Amino acid sequence: MPHTPHEKKRVLARVRRIRGQAEALERALEAGQDCGAVLQQIAAIRGAVNGLMSEVMEAHIREEFGQPAASEAQRQARVREVTGLVRSYLK
Repeated sequence: MPHTPHEKKRVLARVRRIRGQAEALERALEAGQDCGAVLQQIAAIRGAVNGLMSEVMEAHIREEFGQPAASEAQRQARVREVTGLVRSYLK
């Protein structure tokens, strides 16, 4: 989770944009718009969510590895956690 006020503001702005895109998609589906336009809107939402995920993940990695680990076990745990996040992101 982004912790600085600036990061938090940027992430919340992204979330609000995604919400607006999802609402536009809902309206397009309700109106029976052309499949091409609907698919384009879905792709835009996917891109926005990927950008959000990337930004939050970057903040998390900076937070986790910005300071030295207290022990080798802690370092390994951090690496496992971030590796798991990256794997879930890439699925």
